[in-house]
Amino acid sequence: MLCPLLFLSAFIVLAGAQQTISQPSVVEISSCPISYYGRTYGKLYVNFTKRDIVMCFDKFYDPENEGDCIVGSSPDRRRAHFNIVKADSGLERWVKHKTQTIQNSLRCSVHITMQISSSLISLYLFNFGTEAAMFLEATGVGLVALYTRVSDVLINKVEVNNIVFKQQNDTIDISGCRHSDTLYKPGTVVNSDPQICSSVTCSETATLQTSGCSPLEHCQGNGICVLASTCTVTGPTIIDVHGHMNSIKDRCAYSLFSTPLLPDFLVLGNFRDRRRKDVSFLDSVTLRVDGHDIHLEQGGRVQLDDSTLTLSSSSQLVHGVQLSKDQTGVTAELTNLNISVFFDGDTAQIHLEGPADSSVEGLCGNSSRSLSDLRLSEYSSTSCEMQDSEPADSTIDCNSVTKRCNLLKEAPFSSCNTDIDPEPYITACTNTLCKYPAVDGLNCQFLKAYTRACSLHNHALDGWTSKTGCSSEAFCQDRTCSDHEFCGEKTVSGDTRCFCRAIFASKYQANNSLGDATVCKENSASLTLVGCLLEDKDINYSALQLNDPTCRGRVDKLTHMVTFSFNSNNRCGTVVTTNNSYVIYKNTIKSQNHSSDVITRKDQVQIDFSCVYSQPNIQTATFRIRDWSVAQRITSGAWNYTLTIKAYTDADRTQLVGWNSELQLNEKIWMVLKTDGLDGSMVSVVTDSCWATDKAPPTSSPRHDLIINGCANPADPTVQVKENGLATSTYFSFNMFRFTGGSSDIFLHCQLHLCPKQGNNCIPTCKTAARVRRSASLTYEPEAPAFISVSWTY
Repeated sequence: MLCPLLFLSAFIVLAGAQQTISQPSVVEISSCPISYYGRTYGKLYVNFTKRDIVMCFDKFYDPENEGDCIVGSSPDRRRAHFNIVKADSGLERWVKHKTQTIQNSLRCSVHITMQISSSLISLYLFNFGTEAAMFLEATGVGLVALYTRVSDVLINKVEVNNIVFKQQNDTIDISGCRHSDTLYKPGTVVNSDPQICSSVTCSETATLQTSGCSPLEHCQGNGICVLASTCTVTGPTIIDVHGHMNSIKDRCAYSLFSTPLLPDFLVLGNFRDRRRKDVSFLDSVTLRVDGHDIHLEQGGRVQLDDSTLTLSSSSQLVHGVQLSKDQTGVTAELTNLNISVFFDGDTAQIHLEGPADSSVEGLCGNSSRSLSDLRLSEYSSTSCEMQDSEPADSTIDCNSVTKRCNLLKEAPFSSCNTDIDPEPYITACTNTLCKYPAVDGLNCQFLKAYTRACSLHNHALDGWTSKTGCSSEAFCQDRTCSDHEFCGEKTVSGDTRCFCRAIFASKYQANNSLGDATVCKENSASLTLVGCLLEDKDINYSALQLNDPTCRGRVDKLTHMVTFSFNSNNRCGTVVTTNNSYVIYKNTIKSQNHSSDVITRKDQVQIDFSCVYSQPNIQTATFRIRDWSVAQRITSGAWNYTLTIKAYTDADRTQLVGWNSELQLNEKIWMVLKTDGLDGSMVSVVTDSCWATDKAPPTSSPRHDLIINGCANPADPTVQVKENGLATSTYFSFNMFRFTGGSSDIFLHCQLHLCPKQGNNCIPTCKTAARVRRSASLTYEPEAPAFISVSWTY
């Protein structure tokens, strides 16, 4: 193995150009810059004193203002040679072995040779990226030393002392970090503040590294960072713990928050419509804990499964959850993990503080996840995914709304902007208020949500209420509405009441109705009106009565529905009349008559409702058509055509029997058999026979014939056959009937054929029960008679 001097010298030959200096000079080493105790330099400022050679990195040597310099005994003849040496893996291993501290890869080195007294000197400055090393080798007799200095401070030295003529070397690590003009060794702490969990270290590879809590963490004051994440759900918007957002457009329940730290805990959000059908709002929050459901609802109502809890500002422990309530809303805190859930009826904020490796799942963990994956069907109503549309509200000034929402960038909110990004809140605010009117506290809802998110991260936004004209108290606190209602502003003065949800109200508004259909029973009748619809009309239910003034409506405290009723024991002024085979019981809901009032500014209410009963011993039955229009594509001989059979209730055949039409026994109906695709000048349609069975197969029994051999069955006087054989369509009529057996189904079957026209040869002659067709059978025999069926049930 080569000795170090010979080994290193070999690389000088490979490196190329060599620079020799004998007077103060600047040596360009930018092709192999050296990191000297934390600062990287591309030049060497070399000069000679009476006793020393001084190689500085930042300037020429000044005894009054020393810099970053290497100082050693001045060489003979004040001459030194400089060269750049390329990296080599063998050399890299040798240097790392000598220092035991260098970790980076060798990139290149600066080689300096000179003669001091009787010794040949080789000095190497090795570039290891952010690290560096210095190697001294002396061949001769005597002491040779070079010192590393930073400003006026001696840092280290390389030294060779040969007592006899020989070759020796020495190597040192000249890596380090500078912070506030102070030098630090690799692997040391520069400074640390446990109160804010912040520390600066000089790494093992000589880089300054600053550590602290991540944006989702906060310091406990003891140098330990804990996860501090907040998820905000307000209106239709979810702002997850990363500040990303998503919006809910339907009326389903979704998983908002869960964590592997607590597998039996889940927070879900229920979204519902309010004044508009096309905008959904967070309506309630449910905490699923150990198999129990704690529902946080609008108005501050809290339910445990099916029972209502009474809360106050003092915490109440329920299944490991501390529940409390004040004028701002309801707070639920888990005792075994630092999780809090706050809900004020409009906004939910879920806050987690835990180990730094805690994870959050659900929409709060990743709001961009597929909504279908997080939809909870067991907590959602049927058809909740259906989305409605409504015309835009032309009264909304979106520019004014945007200006209002952008208050979150101004003082006092701006003091929190660095920790809580206001943009998701501004976007949620503008997206909602540009589509939905700024009522029911919505004008303040998003500002309030941002303020509370800031407070959870130790930002108190003093003066935000005076800046915005908002209140920190919950909107509609302590007002309880039913499931089909929501709490909203009654007047601009701030009074509130329960309003009907838009989708619920629409089914009544479509019929201009205030309630449900009359419920008729054997000895009683009742009519239920919707309380919130009455309030929309400014109708006070307590001022309504039946014909008998003592009969008033009863309000359900849970649903707010108002029911008026009468029965055989208390008829409440019910008027009884008869109409042919029916008995009619009629009453009226109306406003109270105050005879002393000269004027009134209230609408007078009059709602008639009645029940109709059949007279005894009169049997009636209603038929509902099962297949009211049947079409078949049929090929017969040379003609391809479509055959349709339809039922009508009038002789002019304009009132088509629909799928939900109801027909009475003995009611006359007209059946039309019509073809499309035939030339009426060449061919006619002849109905040969029609018959009814109580089962689908046409060959089943019992059987009742309507048309036989093209003519009406003489045994059924209600049957009339018209235009049979005249053209490409035919029709007949009969009175409705049913079979006397147990089946309620009737199947009608018809068979017909096409007859080539030769005068009137296709018209059946119906003189007797037997069918006589004028020479039709002599001129044409149908190859494939057509067959079609239709059915009904009662």
